[in-house]
Amino acid sequence: MELDIKTERENGSCVITVAGEVDVYTSPTLKREIAQVMDDGCEDVIVDLEKIGFIDSSGLGVLVSALRAVKEQGGTMRLVCTADSILKIFRITGLDKVFPLFASVEEARGF
Repeated sequence: MELDIKTERENGSCVITVAGEVDVYTSPTLKREIAQVMDDGCEDVIVDLEKIGFIDSSGLGVLVSALRAVKEQGGTMRLVCTADSILKIFRITGLDKVFPLFASVEEARGF
């Protein structure tokens, strides 16, 4: 399955909306997009995972690496996710304690 990524930029804040499956084949695309928004000056990165059906360890690795890079630049990174199957992966791996998780982009922006 392909990965569809759309990015909205607004005043140093970026929302990256991801749709499809984030796996070993598609995660490099997500990694490039997050790196690009950071290079473009986004300090506040919100990754909307509402439209993904699957994420594997390579996808989680991209998110963890991106979080580290964003923090090193003094920025923030938040995730939007309400799908039980995806949230379960974050809970099992302990990443629900690492990433701020929100139910909507609006909620993540207001944090």
